[in-house]
Amino acid sequence: MRFLFVHGTGVRRERHDRLFALVRERLTDRFHGAAVESCYWGDRFGATLGAGGRSVPGLRPAPQGAPDPVDAETAEWALLLADPLCELRVLAEVGRPGLGGRDGGHGADDAHADEDAGHGDAFAMPGVQAAGARVLALLEALPPAPPRTGDELGALLHGTGLAAGFAAALDSTADSAEAVRAAARATDEPQAREVATALARAVTAAALSTATATDEADCTATERDRLVELLTTRLGGDGRVPGARVAAVLGRLALRVTTQPLLDARRGSLTVGATPVLGDILRYQSRGHELRDFLHTRITADPGPTVLIGHSLGGIALVDLLTLAAARGEAVPGAELLVTVGSQAPFLHELGALAALEPGAKLPYGFPRWLNVYDRHDVLSYLAEPVFPGDARVTDHEIRSRQPFPACHSAYWKQDSLYERIEQAVTEAEIG
Repeated sequence: MRFLFVHGTGVRRERHDRLFALVRERLTDRFHGAAVESCYWGDRFGATLGAGGRSVPGLRPAPQGAPDPVDAETAEWALLLADPLCELRVLAEVGRPGLGGRDGGHGADDAHADEDAGHGDAFAMPGVQAAGARVLALLEALPPAPPRTGDELGALLHGTGLAAGFAAALDSTADSAEAVRAAARATDEPQAREVATALARAVTAAALSTATATDEADCTATERDRLVELLTTRLGGDGRVPGARVAAVLGRLALRVTTQPLLDARRGSLTVGATPVLGDILRYQSRGHELRDFLHTRITADPGPTVLIGHSLGGIALVDLLTLAAARGEAVPGAELLVTVGSQAPFLHELGALAALEPGAKLPYGFPRWLNVYDRHDVLSYLAEPVFPGDARVTDHEIRSRQPFPACHSAYWKQDSLYERIEQAVTEAEIG
């Protein structure tokens, strides 16, 4: 009897040798006298960047210097989409000029917090509305459903997919403690215009975040900026960029804490690092026959009964190979038992992405017994029995490594229960 191990995606020589040494040791301890071989394919059929990664923007580090204005703007909007009220929160906390410390500070200002939240000002003239309170009142008076035609704001909301979430965005912004507090602290016209811009950006971000989450957004940056400009104008403002106080606090913070600048800066290294894993899958999908031919040659090199063990992509390739051969009426000689571990083959079958099986098709006559091992925490492992209902050849077996993903995707090989279940499957298949 022979075991042939087929590794998964992203594995290269050093990792393969360590992994196969472990698998061979565990199998030979349990199956005395059995030959345990590996079918290493990573160097020959795995993916590489043929042009050295020249297709990847950002592979070479950009020169250091002042942040690119476009990058800074993108980072600010990433922060707003995550927290539409963040700019209002800054304005709510920076204080009123002249009430202690630079730019307001704290101290006496904190003593007026409750009064501010109620739109009041003890020193204002009776009957005169504070500048910021007037802006908030204009926000509350905006129509929640602007018309689709005859109104630029309404046409833009409908044209970008943001109309459905606009009313909720208005309510959540106007009713927020951040908006109330920021408006109350805007005691002069420049501060009121700053609040108007922050409110417009908050409403736009909230509507955009909702539409993006439901995949309804179809909004360019130019359209987004025009929405902010239109809203700002209706609130009595005249700009579409955050005020100086907001920019001072959040501008560089956005570049540090949002994911987009990090992705931009690390795109090259991330792409190179992910190439073996993702690239192997993509290459197999387009040139899988090369790996399948290689596996067929290795399997048939020894006419004796063989147990095929495939991990991840290795399991996909084996399912494809055995299915194609059986469908031609040429079952692979010696392939008595297939064991897939952490494999996506059943899921690919549901998608119609297996090479030999149409979605919903049954496994052909001549396909061997199939033991499919999965871990429910391994998001790259799938069930086979429900996909091939009633097929007595197909058996699922759960391994619980108690490891989270992605560690659980490689944790199968040290689990005694894996080899116990393989031994049971070998006995059931009567492989000698």
